[in-house]
Order: sequence, then C-alpha cells, then structure tokens
Amino acid sequence: MKVKIKVVRAINSPEETQKYIDGHFKVLESYGVTKVTSADTSWVKNPNVFLLLVESLEDSNLVLGGGRIQLKSNEYPLPLEGAIYEKDPNIESFMQQFEGHQVAEYCGLWNSKLVSGYGIGSIYLIRIGVAIASFLNLKGLLAFCSPYTIKNSESVGFEVIKELGNEGTFLYPKEGLIATIMQIKDVFALPNANKDQKERIFYLRNNPSHLATEISEKGPLEIHYDLNLNEFKQEWETSKK
Repeated sequence: MKVKIKVVRAINSPEETQKYIDGHFKVLESYGVTKVTSADTSWVKNPNVFLLLVESLEDSNLVLGGGRIQLKSNEYPLPLEGAIYEKDPNIESFMQQFEGHQVAEYCGLWNSKLVSGYGIGSIYLIRIGVAIASFLNLKGLLAFCSPYTIKNSESVGFEVIKELGNEGTFLYPKEGLIATIMQIKDVFALPNANKDQKERIFYLRNNPSHLATEISEKGPLEIHYDLNLNEFKQEWETSKK
C-alpha cells in the first residue's frame, strides 16, 4: 500500500475538501451515524480549518482518510462545544480560559475500510495532527476520542478532561456509543507523550517532506509525507494580520 499524506487549508482546496467530506460521511453512515456535529459541513467557509488528507498513490482520485484541525473563533465555536452543551453546560465555563485562536479541536478523523488495519486512522493521523498543532501557537488542543483511540491519543500527549461529563465521558454521537473528551495543554513540549511518539512528532516537525515505510498487520505501508509545515505556518501567520 502506497499513500500520500498532506495538509491543506479547507477554503483554498474546495475539491479536496469535498472528497474529505464525502469519505467521512460514508464512514459515519456505515456505522449508522448521520446526526453528529462532525457531519456538519458549515466549517467549509471557515478560514481557520486545516485538513489532513490521505491519498492513494495508486488511484489519484481516491481519498482514503483524513482529519480536521479547527480553531475556535467568535464566528465559529468548536464542534464539541455544541455537542457537549446539552449534556454538560460546564463546557461553556471551561472554554472561557481560551481567547481568540488559542484553542483548536482535532475532529472528523476517519479512514476508509480499504486501509483498515494499516494504522492510518488509529495512530498516523493522530500523530501528524499533534505535530501540526505546534505551529498554531495554541494554548490547548482538544479532541473527542472513541474508546478505540484513547490509548493512542494518550501516547501522543492527550489527557482526559475529567471535570466534564462523567469523568470525561459522554454518550456520543448516539446512545450506545461513548466518546471521551481529551486535551493537550502544551502542544510544543508534549510533556505527557511517551518517548517514542514524542520523537516521531518532533521528526515530523523538522522533516515535513519525506518517505517512510511502516510495517503493519496488513503488510508494509509506504507513506509519502507532504506536510509543508513551514508554508503552513507562514500562511497561518499571514492570515491573522
């Protein structure tokens, strides 16, 4: 399996953004989930949304997975704020610690069943999202995690926000499914990340374009990283002026 993983700004890449949306919705639909804040596409006009895309190098039209980093602003609250509020209004006071673009949510993470077992959605996209977050001068990175991604999320530095919900857990996106709200307080130093993941994240920051071959339970996975983190940072800084 050969894939390319890249980052784009949603408002600058409408065709790629639509492929991401279509792929994500198909995955949600396959689990019987249609009413979820992650399925809301109003963020496509948000200048503060960045997408991670996993593209097949064997079929240029095929997007195999992705994730979304969305920064909080007055015009666009984070998706999890709306998802949590009816279940726990304390989310409102919790978010008051952040101002402007100090916090982002890593959300809308998905991978096609075609690449199930390669670890794309379970660890690679999680790790890359954390690497990119360090360039946004964030005070915090938040995420809603499924039971299957909690362990890997903790390995890259996320910790459970126990003061919200039931010790950090919510019935979401529907009855019978559980999501845990987590955060990274220091996206630069990553004090809670384990040594291996921290080294890999720092390597991604310093080597945004490189080729790596990983071994998975489904066989070798060749990843062409094209993250352009320096350009990403420059574009973001320019947009804030």
